[in-house]
Amino acid sequence: MKCFPKIGGRIIKSAVAVFLCYLLNYFRGENGIVFYSQLSVLWCIQSYISTTKKNAFQRIVGTFIGAGFGLVVLLMFMLMRNAKWDFNDLPLYLVKGFITSIGVVFVLYLTVVLKKKNASYFSCVVFLSIVVIHGGDSNPFVFTLNRVIDTMVGIFIGVAVNLFHLPRTQHKEILFISGLDDTLLDSEYHINDYCKVELNRMIEEGLNFTLSTMRPPASIIKPMADIKLNLPVIAMNGGVLYDTRQKRYLEKIEIDKKDAFRIACLLEENNILYFANVVVDDTLLIYHNRSQRLDFDSVQKKVIGDLRKSPYRNYINRSLPAGENVVYFMLLYPSDRIGRIYSILQQNNIDETFKVLTYPSKDFPGYSYIKIFNKYASKENMIELLKRRIKPERIITFGTVPGKYDYVVKEGDTNEVVHKMKKIFE
Repeated sequence: MKCFPKIGGRIIKSAVAVFLCYLLNYFRGENGIVFYSQLSVLWCIQSYISTTKKNAFQRIVGTFIGAGFGLVVLLMFMLMRNAKWDFNDLPLYLVKGFITSIGVVFVLYLTVVLKKKNASYFSCVVFLSIVVIHGGDSNPFVFTLNRVIDTMVGIFIGVAVNLFHLPRTQHKEILFISGLDDTLLDSEYHINDYCKVELNRMIEEGLNFTLSTMRPPASIIKPMADIKLNLPVIAMNGGVLYDTRQKRYLEKIEIDKKDAFRIACLLEENNILYFANVVVDDTLLIYHNRSQRLDFDSVQKKVIGDLRKSPYRNYINRSLPAGENVVYFMLLYPSDRIGRIYSILQQNNIDETFKVLTYPSKDFPGYSYIKIFNKYASKENMIELLKRRIKPERIITFGTVPGKYDYVVKEGDTNEVVHKMKKIFE
């Protein structure tokens, strides 16, 4: 059964604003043309307050440019009628069309000169509505004035309705931290439109919100591209704190260069392919030890082939050089081999000295990951570093693992985090 989306707030606000246009026009003695007010209303009702204000300003600029040139052309048509020009005659009708077309050139050119190109469409709408629809009016001044008033009324109503909300207390002292996969992102690694709109709206109003995920920053940037994150994110399972706006690694908890080189040598001695993630001057380098005797299988080739397209990853086909700190090592192998590799790490006490994670791959059925981190690399430790930066009074976390988060989210319910945050924040 098809599940239809709910009627959202923007739809309801649009309907209310359209009705208010009728109401205000009634008190104006029905002297205006309510249609023009409603056009402005619908343009101004937007998901975000900043967009509403921007669109309102564009509409005002476009109205005055279009109305000014429209008045000039109407006056020209009035003079022609007074001179007994018959616009029903084909040549004179084409002259009228030519004058209107030249008017469009002036309208568009002025928006370019004033550097208001975004207002060009609305300028032309106003101009043509005056010239084409009301080219035969006997008093062009009255209609042009009413056209401007109609538009300004619509802008006022649209902005007022969009800005209106009941009094509420917003808890800007709380830091909200959410997981990413199976919480905000769906099975195709997308965030839905409802979450985009509500998250951006709350962030715009002062919500302190960030993410904590095992993903590297390069895998966060694309799915969260439309979210205006105002805080750095905890990535690489607590290995880094990353600013998605400035594209900077603010904090790193790394494996020391001597230990990192020792792990790399151990893996190579046992013919194990690895991907060593190294951050140098805000650039992620991924060393992989491919050689003639140690080649990639089809899945490992696909991982490199797909991920190296990202501008935030730089793959280097060589063994990890001595003298490099490593955020983490990643191994990807068929699940039946992962256990044997883990035993090698245990025999060399890697699992005791470092944090070693192993889990099945969702993207490649039958394969599993092993990731090796500094033992202090964790979400909790990175939250402490983040707290020093923003000093929140309270922290609330969302995730899918019971016992690890303040609010446990059902896997796949991608709206639940935003629903709960709205209730707490507002």
